[in-house]
Amino acid sequence: MSRPQTFAPPPGARAYPLRTARGEFAVIDASVAPGVEPKGTVLLLPGFTGSKEDFISTHEPLAARGYRTVAVDGRGQFESPGPRDDESAYAQAELAQDVLAQAAAVGTPVHLVGHSLGGQIARAAVLLDHSPFRSLTLISSGPAEISEAQQQRAKLLRDALSVMSMAAVWTAIQAMDDPQAGGDLDSVDAVDAGLDDREDLRRRWMGNSPAQLMATGRQLCSEPDRVAELGALPLPFHVLSGTEDGTWPVPLLDDMAVRLRAHRTVIADAEHSPNTDRPLETARALADFWDTVAH
Repeated sequence: MSRPQTFAPPPGARAYPLRTARGEFAVIDASVAPGVEPKGTVLLLPGFTGSKEDFISTHEPLAARGYRTVAVDGRGQFESPGPRDDESAYAQAELAQDVLAQAAAVGTPVHLVGHSLGGQIARAAVLLDHSPFRSLTLISSGPAEISEAQQQRAKLLRDALSVMSMAAVWTAIQAMDDPQAGGDLDSVDAVDAGLDDREDLRRRWMGNSPAQLMATGRQLCSEPDRVAELGALPLPFHVLSGTEDGTWPVPLLDDMAVRLRAHRTVIADAEHSPNTDRPLETARALADFWDTVAH
Protein backbone atom coordinates (compact mmCIF):
# COMPACT_ATOMS: atom_id res chain seq x y z
CA MET A 1 0.00 0.00 0.00
CA SER A 2 1.46 3.36 -1.01
CA ARG A 3 1.82 5.89 1.79
CA PRO A 4 1.54 9.57 0.85
CA GLN A 5 3.31 12.00 3.14
CA THR A 6 0.11 14.01 3.59
CA PHE A 7 -3.48 14.00 2.37
CA ALA A 8 -3.76 17.81 2.26
CA PRO A 9 -3.64 19.45 -1.20
CA PRO A 10 -0.52 21.62 -1.60
CA PRO A 11 -0.63 25.38 -2.23
CA GLY A 12 -1.93 26.13 -5.71
CA ALA A 13 -3.99 22.92 -5.85
CA ARG A 14 -7.66 22.26 -5.26
CA ALA A 15 -9.68 19.12 -4.66
CA TYR A 16 -13.01 18.80 -6.42
CA PRO A 17 -15.23 16.33 -8.33
CA LEU A 18 -14.28 16.36 -12.02
CA ARG A 19 -17.38 16.08 -14.19
CA THR A 20 -16.96 13.78 -17.19
CA ALA A 21 -19.14 12.00 -19.71
CA ARG A 22 -18.83 8.90 -17.50
CA GLY A 23 -19.63 10.48 -14.15
CA GLU A 24 -17.72 12.39 -11.50
CA PHE A 25 -14.23 11.55 -10.29
CA ALA A 26 -12.47 13.06 -7.27
CA VAL A 27 -9.31 14.90 -8.31
CA ILE A 28 -6.54 17.09 -6.99
CA ASP A 29 -5.81 19.68 -9.67
CA ALA A 30 -2.65 21.81 -9.38
CA SER A 31 -2.14 24.79 -11.68
CA VAL A 32 1.16 25.87 -13.18
CA ALA A 33 3.11 28.07 -10.76
CA PRO A 34 2.64 31.84 -11.19
CA GLY A 35 5.08 33.38 -13.64
CA VAL A 36 6.00 30.00 -15.16
CA GLU A 37 5.33 29.29 -18.82
CA PRO A 38 2.72 26.50 -19.16
CA LYS A 39 4.08 23.44 -20.93
CA GLY A 40 1.25 20.94 -20.65
CA THR A 41 -1.30 19.03 -18.59
CA VAL A 42 -0.70 15.72 -16.84
CA LEU A 43 -3.23 13.06 -15.77
CA LEU A 44 -2.01 10.89 -12.88
CA LEU A 45 -3.55 7.47 -12.11
CA PRO A 46 -2.86 5.75 -8.76
CA GLY A 47 -2.27 2.08 -8.06
CA PHE A 48 -4.18 -0.71 -6.33
CA THR A 49 -5.39 0.36 -2.86
CA GLY A 50 -3.95 3.80 -3.68
CA SER A 51 -5.50 7.19 -4.39
CA LYS A 52 -4.88 10.61 -5.90
CA GLU A 53 -2.98 11.50 -2.72
CA ASP A 54 -0.13 9.22 -3.83
CA PHE A 55 1.02 12.10 -6.06
CA ILE A 56 0.49 14.83 -3.47
CA SER A 57 4.16 15.76 -3.12
CA THR A 58 4.83 15.87 -6.87
CA HIS A 59 2.34 18.67 -7.66
CA GLU A 60 4.43 21.64 -6.52
CA PRO A 61 7.72 20.68 -8.20
CA LEU A 62 5.88 19.87 -11.43
CA ALA A 63 3.96 23.17 -11.26
CA ALA A 64 7.32 24.93 -10.97
CA ARG A 65 8.42 23.19 -14.18
CA GLY A 66 5.34 24.38 -16.08
CA TYR A 67 3.03 21.39 -15.79
CA ARG A 68 -0.56 21.38 -14.60
CA THR A 69 -1.16 18.08 -12.80
CA VAL A 70 -4.51 16.36 -12.23
CA ALA A 71 -4.40 13.30 -9.96
CA VAL A 72 -7.57 11.23 -9.96
CA ASP A 73 -9.31 8.61 -7.83
CA GLY A 74 -10.54 5.98 -10.28
CA ARG A 75 -14.01 4.56 -10.16
CA GLY A 76 -14.55 2.97 -6.74
CA GLN A 77 -11.27 4.35 -5.34
CA PHE A 78 -11.34 6.45 -2.16
CA GLU A 79 -13.50 9.50 -2.94
CA SER A 80 -14.80 8.54 -6.39
CA PRO A 81 -18.17 6.77 -6.30
CA GLY A 82 -18.63 3.27 -7.64
CA PRO A 83 -20.78 0.17 -7.06
CA ARG A 84 -19.75 -1.75 -3.97
CA ASP A 85 -20.98 -5.18 -5.08
CA ASP A 86 -20.85 -5.20 -8.90
CA GLU A 87 -17.45 -6.32 -10.16
CA SER A 88 -18.48 -5.91 -13.80
CA ALA A 89 -18.37 -2.13 -13.32
CA TYR A 90 -14.60 -2.45 -12.85
CA ALA A 91 -13.72 -4.46 -15.95
CA GLN A 92 -10.47 -3.09 -17.35
CA ALA A 93 -12.20 -1.86 -20.51
CA GLU A 94 -14.63 0.14 -18.36
CA LEU A 95 -11.81 1.71 -16.36
CA ALA A 96 -9.95 2.52 -19.57
CA GLN A 97 -13.02 4.32 -20.92
CA ASP A 98 -13.10 6.30 -17.68
CA VAL A 99 -9.53 7.48 -18.34
CA LEU A 100 -10.45 8.66 -21.83
CA ALA A 101 -13.37 10.60 -20.34
CA GLN A 102 -11.12 12.11 -17.66
CA ALA A 103 -8.60 13.20 -20.28
CA ALA A 104 -11.36 14.82 -22.33
CA ALA A 105 -12.65 16.65 -19.25
CA VAL A 106 -9.28 18.15 -18.26
CA GLY A 107 -8.53 19.10 -21.86
CA THR A 108 -6.46 17.06 -24.29
CA PRO A 109 -3.77 16.37 -25.21
CA VAL A 110 -2.34 15.23 -21.87
CA HIS A 111 0.71 13.41 -20.60
CA LEU A 112 -0.63 10.20 -19.04
CA VAL A 113 1.03 8.67 -15.96
CA GLY A 114 -0.01 5.43 -14.26
CA HIS A 115 1.43 3.92 -11.11
CA SER A 116 1.30 0.11 -10.79
CA LEU A 117 -2.34 -0.93 -11.46
CA GLY A 118 -2.86 2.60 -12.76
CA GLY A 119 -0.18 1.91 -15.34
CA GLN A 120 -2.03 -1.12 -16.67
CA ILE A 121 -5.28 0.86 -16.84
CA ALA A 122 -3.42 3.70 -18.57
CA ARG A 123 -2.00 1.20 -21.07
CA ALA A 124 -5.51 -0.12 -21.78
CA ALA A 125 -6.78 3.43 -22.36
CA VAL A 126 -3.94 4.26 -24.77
CA LEU A 127 -4.57 1.03 -26.67
CA LEU A 128 -8.24 2.02 -27.05
CA ASP A 129 -7.36 5.50 -28.33
CA HIS A 130 -3.90 7.05 -28.18
CA SER A 131 -4.91 10.36 -29.79
CA PRO A 132 -5.71 12.23 -26.53
CA PHE A 133 -2.22 11.63 -25.15
CA ARG A 134 1.18 13.27 -25.64
CA SER A 135 3.08 10.53 -23.83
CA LEU A 136 2.69 7.56 -21.49
CA THR A 137 4.74 7.06 -18.32
CA LEU A 138 4.51 3.74 -16.47
CA ILE A 139 5.64 3.99 -12.85
CA SER A 140 6.48 0.60 -11.31
CA SER A 141 4.02 -1.06 -13.67
CA GLY A 142 5.13 -4.17 -15.48
CA PRO A 143 4.42 -5.92 -18.77
CA ALA A 144 1.99 -8.56 -17.50
CA GLU A 145 0.81 -10.13 -14.22
CA ILE A 146 2.33 -9.28 -10.84
CA SER A 147 4.91 -11.51 -9.14
CA GLU A 148 3.85 -14.85 -7.70
CA ALA A 149 4.33 -13.61 -4.13
CA GLN A 150 2.08 -10.63 -4.77
CA GLN A 151 -0.47 -12.84 -6.52
CA GLN A 152 -0.69 -14.86 -3.32
CA ARG A 153 -1.24 -11.67 -1.31
CA ALA A 154 -3.89 -10.49 -3.76
CA LYS A 155 -5.70 -13.81 -3.43
CA LEU A 156 -5.59 -13.56 0.35
CA LEU A 157 -7.15 -10.12 0.11
CA ARG A 158 -9.89 -11.31 -2.25
CA ASP A 159 -10.65 -14.25 0.01
CA ALA A 160 -10.86 -11.95 3.02
CA LEU A 161 -13.10 -9.44 1.25
CA SER A 162 -15.51 -12.22 0.27
CA VAL A 163 -16.27 -13.03 3.91
CA MET A 164 -15.24 -9.99 5.97
CA SER A 165 -16.19 -6.33 6.18
CA MET A 166 -13.81 -3.63 4.97
CA ALA A 167 -13.20 -2.63 8.60
CA ALA A 168 -12.34 -6.18 9.61
CA VAL A 169 -9.98 -6.58 6.65
CA TRP A 170 -8.26 -3.32 7.60
CA THR A 171 -7.65 -4.66 11.10
CA ALA A 172 -6.22 -7.86 9.62
CA ILE A 173 -3.91 -5.87 7.32
CA GLN A 174 -2.62 -3.94 10.33
CA ALA A 175 -1.82 -7.21 12.08
CA MET A 176 0.16 -8.65 9.17
CA ASP A 177 3.26 -6.49 9.79
CA ASP A 178 5.25 -7.91 6.87
CA PRO A 179 8.27 -5.64 6.20
CA GLN A 180 9.64 -7.99 3.54
CA ALA A 181 6.83 -7.43 1.06
CA GLY A 182 7.39 -4.87 -1.65
CA GLY A 183 4.17 -4.00 -3.44
CA ASP A 184 0.81 -2.29 -3.36
CA LEU A 185 -0.44 -4.81 -0.82
CA ASP A 186 2.19 -4.06 1.84
CA SER A 187 1.11 -3.95 5.47
CA VAL A 188 0.75 -0.36 6.63
CA ASP A 189 2.51 -1.26 9.86
CA ALA A 190 5.63 -2.14 7.89
CA VAL A 191 6.69 1.49 8.18
CA ASP A 192 6.86 3.98 11.00
CA ALA A 193 3.68 5.95 10.37
CA GLY A 194 2.21 8.40 12.83
CA LEU A 195 -1.32 8.04 14.18
CA ASP A 196 -2.62 10.73 11.81
CA ASP A 197 -1.09 8.89 8.86
CA ARG A 198 -2.77 5.64 9.89
CA GLU A 199 -6.10 7.40 10.30
CA ASP A 200 -5.83 8.91 6.81
CA LEU A 201 -4.87 5.54 5.38
CA ARG A 202 -7.78 3.86 7.14
CA ARG A 203 -10.18 6.49 5.84
CA ARG A 204 -8.88 5.89 2.33
CA TRP A 205 -9.21 2.13 2.71
CA MET A 206 -12.79 2.42 3.94
CA GLY A 207 -13.66 4.61 0.95
CA ASN A 208 -12.69 1.89 -1.53
CA SER A 209 -15.37 -0.25 -3.13
CA PRO A 210 -14.91 -3.94 -2.21
CA ALA A 211 -16.01 -4.89 -5.73
CA GLN A 212 -13.35 -2.63 -7.21
CA LEU A 213 -10.64 -4.26 -5.09
CA MET A 214 -11.87 -7.74 -6.00
CA ALA A 215 -12.04 -7.01 -9.73
CA THR A 216 -8.77 -5.12 -10.07
CA GLY A 217 -6.99 -7.62 -7.82
CA ARG A 218 -7.94 -10.33 -10.29
CA GLN A 219 -6.74 -8.17 -13.16
CA LEU A 220 -3.32 -7.78 -11.57
CA CYS A 221 -3.02 -11.57 -11.35
CA SER A 222 -4.06 -12.29 -14.93
CA GLU A 223 -2.91 -9.33 -17.05
CA PRO A 224 -1.46 -10.50 -20.39
CA ASP A 225 1.71 -9.12 -21.92
CA ARG A 226 0.65 -6.33 -24.33
CA VAL A 227 4.00 -4.62 -24.70
CA ALA A 228 4.36 -5.38 -28.42
CA GLU A 229 0.90 -3.96 -29.09
CA LEU A 230 1.68 -0.87 -27.03
CA GLY A 231 5.09 -0.34 -28.62
CA ALA A 232 3.51 -0.19 -32.07
CA LEU A 233 1.77 3.08 -31.17
CA PRO A 234 3.33 6.43 -32.17
CA LEU A 235 3.78 7.68 -28.61
CA PRO A 236 6.81 8.54 -26.47
CA PHE A 237 7.11 6.09 -23.55
CA HIS A 238 8.80 6.40 -20.17
CA VAL A 239 9.37 3.53 -17.72
CA LEU A 240 10.16 4.74 -14.20
CA SER A 241 10.76 2.68 -11.07
CA GLY A 242 12.70 2.47 -7.85
CA THR A 243 15.83 0.40 -7.42
CA GLU A 244 13.84 -2.42 -5.78
CA ASP A 245 10.37 -3.74 -6.52
CA GLY A 246 8.63 -6.83 -5.20
CA THR A 247 5.59 -6.46 -7.45
CA TRP A 248 7.42 -6.48 -10.80
CA PRO A 249 11.17 -7.22 -10.51
CA VAL A 250 13.30 -4.33 -11.75
CA PRO A 251 15.04 -6.44 -14.47
CA LEU A 252 11.57 -7.14 -15.89
CA LEU A 253 10.91 -3.39 -16.03
CA ASP A 254 14.32 -2.85 -17.67
CA ASP A 255 13.41 -5.37 -20.36
CA MET A 256 10.00 -3.80 -20.91
CA ALA A 257 11.64 -0.41 -21.44
CA VAL A 258 13.91 -1.91 -24.10
CA ARG A 259 10.95 -3.53 -25.85
CA LEU A 260 9.08 -0.21 -25.83
CA ARG A 261 12.16 1.78 -26.86
CA ALA A 262 11.23 3.87 -23.85
CA HIS A 263 13.09 6.43 -21.82
CA ARG A 264 14.16 4.64 -18.61
CA THR A 265 14.53 6.16 -15.13
CA VAL A 266 15.52 4.38 -11.90
CA ILE A 267 15.01 6.43 -8.74
CA ALA A 268 17.66 5.73 -6.11
CA ASP A 269 16.53 4.70 -2.61
CA ALA A 270 12.96 4.09 -3.81
CA GLU A 271 10.93 0.91 -4.00
CA HIS A 272 7.50 0.20 -5.53
CA SER A 273 6.18 3.75 -5.01
CA PRO A 274 8.90 6.24 -6.01
CA ASN A 275 6.20 8.91 -6.22
CA THR A 276 5.79 8.67 -2.43
CA ASP A 277 9.27 7.38 -1.52
CA ARG A 278 11.18 10.07 -3.45
CA PRO A 279 8.62 12.56 -4.82
CA LEU A 280 11.06 15.36 -5.70
CA GLU A 281 13.36 13.07 -7.64
CA THR A 282 10.36 11.45 -9.33
CA ALA A 283 8.91 14.83 -10.30
CA ARG A 284 12.25 15.92 -11.71
CA ALA A 285 12.52 12.77 -13.81
CA LEU A 286 8.97 13.16 -15.11
CA ALA A 287 9.46 16.80 -16.09
CA ASP A 288 12.82 16.07 -17.72
CA PHE A 289 11.12 13.44 -19.89
CA TRP A 290 8.15 15.65 -20.82
CA ASP A 291 10.51 18.48 -21.72
CA THR A 292 11.86 16.25 -24.50
CA VAL A 293 8.38 15.72 -25.96
CA ALA A 294 7.16 18.28 -28.49
CA HIS A 295 4.64 20.65 -26.90
